Amino acid sequence: MSANTAVFKIWKASNLVTMILWKSCKTFQTRRTVCISARDRFHFNNVNRAETVSQKRDWNKIMSEAAKIVGYPTSSLSIRELLRDEIANAALHLEKLVGSNYPVLKISKVIICNGRNTQVFGLILLLISKAAGHLNAKPIEEDKAAGVLHSQRTLAEIMEMIRIGNLIHRGLVNINIDTGSMDSTELNNIILDNKITLLYGDYLFSASYSKAAALKNQNLSLLISTAVRDLCQAEFVARRDNQNFPIPSIPPEDRTGYALKEWTLLNTYAAGSLLGKGCQSTLKIAGHSKEIEEKGYEFGKHLALAWQASLDLGLCINKDKGILQNLCAAPIMFHVEHDPSLLIELDKGLDSVENVDYLKVLNIVAAGPGIGLTKELVKKHSQKAMEILSVFKESDARKALSNIIVAIGDF
Repeated sequence: MSANTAVFKIWKASNLVTMILWKSCKTFQTRRTVCISARDRFHFNNVNRAETVSQKRDWNKIMSEAAKIVGYPTSSLSIRELLRDEIANAALHLEKLVGSNYPVLKISKVIICNGRNTQVFGLILLLISKAAGHLNAKPIEEDKAAGVLHSQRTLAEIMEMIRIGNLIHRGLVNINIDTGSMDSTELNNIILDNKITLLYGDYLFSASYSKAAALKNQNLSLLISTAVRDLCQAEFVARRDNQNFPIPSIPPEDRTGYALKEWTLLNTYAAGSLLGKGCQSTLKIAGHSKEIEEKGYEFGKHLALAWQASLDLGLCINKDKGILQNLCAAPIMFHVEHDPSLLIELDKGLDSVENVDYLKVLNIVAAGPGIGLTKELVKKHSQKAMEILSVFKESDARKALSNIIVAIGDF
């Protein structure tokens, strides 16, 4: 087969999938907007943040300039192409779901159409890699143009695959209702959606493990494994509805510090650990000391927590319905600590978060201390990330990371 023929076949398959996904976007509003909701811990995008046109332009400019510094988005394109072929192979199955209400279509659409704009995770890993520099690297290992090692670029792909694989798995629908009352077509579509979702997530996880093994570094593999463990652990923090969306735990008799402790635990597992250990791993590859590696972990963790707090704040201020998928958002948690009577409304979501009157909850939260305390939380973690960043010498990569931190706190 000639190269031109191969390219044409891939292009044709990709266009088919894009057409299917475009049609789906026109015909359904997903109830589990997994890929752009607050439930996606650390899925960076500006969809849920009600920003002005100028603010969006500034954010895009910051990310575009940062990407140029390290030759990004090589890793995001790799993941998009990796999944593009797999989605093309399943195009006929996806077509059966067009017009339905299932998350796999939304996830596929974002990966194919918006991969560059939503995969900022790998960019941050490459930026800190360049900001810290590397010690005693083999010339063949160095990407001189970008200022990072090839193995660091591979690591960025690995961690991005894990993040997206976990995101895709979160799209699984729990069939815990009386299936006898369901239309057979609808039930079959849910089952098909779950099969595709499970396989896509597994495919990315297996690809990431294969790449990690190829790096031949046991200490690195251990860090990556513990990050995956923490992602799983996050699913067991807080109470959950029947689709596993989080609901605040009942506070103890002494509520002092309850909100901060619970929120930090949940989001360190769900976001901070993965980015933190990604930053730690890339500094380990570069040959830095244990002390610098720990600084990398702390930087990634605080950046992730600042970002999540900022996303939580945006959902509450803008009265976004997406808050139903993240009822453990920081402003809500702070208000529960202040006035546990809010749990009366929140507990209506124990069967399904859709039963919660989210506007009522957000109006109550807006009148309490939660918004102000969350703004302080964003500033606290942003400041800690900025302080750690000062350990590295002045460079364009450090400046780009600094700009990202500043943008997070611009609410």
